[in-house]
Amino acid sequence: MPIFFDRWFIILVIPAFLISVWAQIRVKTAFSKYSKIGTRSGMTGREACIAIQKMNGISIPVESIQGSMTDHFDPKSNVIRLSQTVGSHNSIAAIGVAAHETGHALQYAGGYAPIRVRAAIIPVTQFSTGIAPWLVIAGIIFSYQYLAYLGVLLFGMAVVFQLITLPVEFNASARAVRALEAQGILNSEELDGAKKVLSAAALTYVAALLVSLMSFLRLLLIISGHGRRNR
Repeated sequence: MPIFFDRWFIILVIPAFLISVWAQIRVKTAFSKYSKIGTRSGMTGREACIAIQKMNGISIPVESIQGSMTDHFDPKSNVIRLSQTVGSHNSIAAIGVAAHETGHALQYAGGYAPIRVRAAIIPVTQFSTGIAPWLVIAGIIFSYQYLAYLGVLLFGMAVVFQLITLPVEFNASARAVRALEAQGILNSEELDGAKKVLSAAALTYVAALLVSLMSFLRLLLIISGHGRRNR
């Protein structure tokens, strides 16, 4: 099927995907490097998380979760979940990641609009991106171009979601860095290491946006080309 095998996939999507892979490798490399370097404070990721919460007047449960780099803030349960390599470890990487997830909790506590918008559109995005490719395929097979364009429009929700995600993630990292510096949890040299870990993680979200954008453009070009051939 042309929807799966076409030149636009090679020209647009594959390069974006390779950049995404590179970004994932970079964040894993940075995390691995700085997870081996302990901090002067001796704090674990969990302890840093709790200290930042106290400084900002919030109190959210911190739970342990299996896996590596599975750390996240769950707004539905109102809990911060830290992986075993973060919550119970004293390292620059562990404290940086824990502070970042605490930054998300602070965003909710402070009514930060972008994170609430992102949470609100998650169900719509999941539905839209799930049905979009099938609408595009059906539109091409049955020559219903408007149906195909509807599929592309729905797929555009993935691009919108990734666009909203960028300021959410960058803001959480900025909050993390400010908190770590303000409380002296990390010294200046350690803070530089934490910034490198968080910057590498931020690149994965930029790459995800690029993949979504190139996939959207690919679908649009496929439909446009199909429409011209049918005239």
